[in-house]
Amino acid sequence: MLSSTIRRALRPAALSVLAVSLSGCAWGAFLSPLTALERSVNGLYEGIGVGGTGRVPYRLTLTIQEREGRAAGVLTNLESRKSYAASGTFRKAAQGGALELQMYENGDQHRANLHAVVAGEKINGTLRTVLLGKELLGYVVELNKVGAAPAAVPASPTTPTPPPPANP
Repeated sequence: MLSSTIRRALRPAALSVLAVSLSGCAWGAFLSPLTALERSVNGLYEGIGVGGTGRVPYRLTLTIQEREGRAAGVLTNLESRKSYAASGTFRKAAQGGALELQMYENGDQHRANLHAVVAGEKINGTLRTVLLGKELLGYVVELNKVGAAPAAVPASPTTPTPPPPANP
């Protein structure tokens, strides 16, 4: 009898402790919706870099976070087929902003820096190779937007649209 009384008394306390501890799991996990600038800038860019070794085609998949001032992406040299993980800063300016990205090969080998300006659907700037921590060869890069960023996953499942009936 006593144990059931104790259980009943402890149940609300246990539930409140559980609620508080579970709510802490999502601390910092809030993903803010995209801003208009993020929707216009995020996406796929392709273009040419011109430098000491000639013309090199590049593809950049870019995602910015305007409020946090961050940018991330993947730069692919379409000639050598090498890809570089990119991360850095984004500073808003008018209808675009300034990018400062560091490029890494195999996750830990700093290979290049991109100093660029995003305006409209273009990215213009300088891609400089890095060797032993020093910027060396520079490429003037002009990239044009060719695609939007992937759309967010819908909150509810969508039903497929049936094909129109065939005419006999």
